[in-house]
Amino acid sequence: MGPTFIKVGQLFSTRADLFPSEYVDELSKLQDRVPAFSYAQIESIIKQDLGKSVSELFLNFDPIPLAAASLGQVHKAQLNTLEDVVVKVQRPGLRKLFTIDLQILKGIARYFQNHPDWGRGRDWLGIYEECCRILWEEIDYISEGRNADTFRRNFRDEDWVKVPRVYWRYTSPRVLTLEYLPGIKISHYEALEAAGLDRKLIANLGAKAYLQQLLNDGFFHADPHPGNIAVSPEGGALIFYDFGMMGRIKTNVREQLMETLFGIAQKDAERVVTSLVELGALSPVDDMGPVRRSVQYMLDHFMDKPFEEQSVSAISEDLYEIAYDQPFRFPATFTFVMRAFSTLEGVGKGLDPEFNFMEVAKPFALQIMTNGNTPDGNSFLNELGRQAAQVSTTALGLPRRIEDTIDKLERGDLRVRVRSIESDRILRRISSIQLGTNYTLLISAFTLSATILLVSGKIGLAVVVAFLAAIAAFALIRLLRRLDRFDRMF
Repeated sequence: MGPTFIKVGQLFSTRADLFPSEYVDELSKLQDRVPAFSYAQIESIIKQDLGKSVSELFLNFDPIPLAAASLGQVHKAQLNTLEDVVVKVQRPGLRKLFTIDLQILKGIARYFQNHPDWGRGRDWLGIYEECCRILWEEIDYISEGRNADTFRRNFRDEDWVKVPRVYWRYTSPRVLTLEYLPGIKISHYEALEAAGLDRKLIANLGAKAYLQQLLNDGFFHADPHPGNIAVSPEGGALIFYDFGMMGRIKTNVREQLMETLFGIAQKDAERVVTSLVELGALSPVDDMGPVRRSVQYMLDHFMDKPFEEQSVSAISEDLYEIAYDQPFRFPATFTFVMRAFSTLEGVGKGLDPEFNFMEVAKPFALQIMTNGNTPDGNSFLNELGRQAAQVSTTALGLPRRIEDTIDKLERGDLRVRVRSIESDRILRRISSIQLGTNYTLLISAFTLSATILLVSGKIGLAVVVAFLAAIAAFALIRLLRRLDRFDRMF
């Protein structure tokens, strides 16, 4: 599989609103480990981009790469000023390959968009454009260098985070030279213990660093897997690598997220749905009833336990399960956040079995909920002011909404839908029972056939048929679990 399709697959693993959770899980496992390209090609690219040969620019340059991936590879080197650096060089011909592959993907996106079933309610061309933007940004090393500088500035006052410095004289769109900051991979638990570092503290620092990026800076590392985070042997500071894929959250988006948090805290599905529509994470449809009930189910299901006992991975898994086939439209940034949270929670539990990401996040959430270190009285007044502003906005927009409704009535565009929830539930249960009956008949038939074959001495065929019976049984269990979930939701 080529680098373009590997990266597109990895990006699609962030779109749980487009694919079932099983597909998302498999796409997230895509790896981009590929053979390294030759040192002669490295020399040629550096000469073309920087105007000088490797021997002129560097005192030493290791021809064997430290790491190789689908987009490029990294070499250790030493400048003439005796500073140790790492040089990231882009894979030859990558831009030409991207151009060709993305044209093919555009044709596929057009086909999906025009398909009578797959195109309904999906903006495939918009998704294609989003993939193009992210991919072109990731292979622009000038952009990655700027990201690294921004990230470094955001943590300049924190001694527990280190970010490599960019050497701009030795950087171009295809070559990126960074300060060499070696460290222990954050998932090498035995090495961390051997260095005398506190694993529990490291787990908390990892979560704290990401929450600061997300909630304070609005600029965060979108791919914080263990390969991109290391720990300094001296002092235990976190070291971040690879700034090609970064996420940004604007101030107005953070304010809308705060509105969502208020709705979640109050278990107010209507308020959550309204804020999600404003965020663009939810497309308004004619009948918002099922969506509202889905959100209410989530609130009732998640909020029955204390905040610090929640699991990020469990929440995101249930959220994605509900989002599929609903009008949710999670932007890539939203899913980057959820995936990063889940990754950090997994790394944290590896470092400290008692680690809970939500417990670390609680102070940050409380700060947002109180609008930042304000007394309870001021928080109440701020919320009261927001409510008053919302009421006034609604009142001012009411005449226009009435006029639009009258216009629709005159044009005959207004449709009235009547839906019996109980009838829908009964029909769904009857359909599921019929499907379950079919699965049960298959299991019985396969089991009986396997028994007859086993008695007849045909062990190989008996094993194959028994395996088919197991698959049918697994499908039946999944059907029953899904039916129970929707019964509770509606």
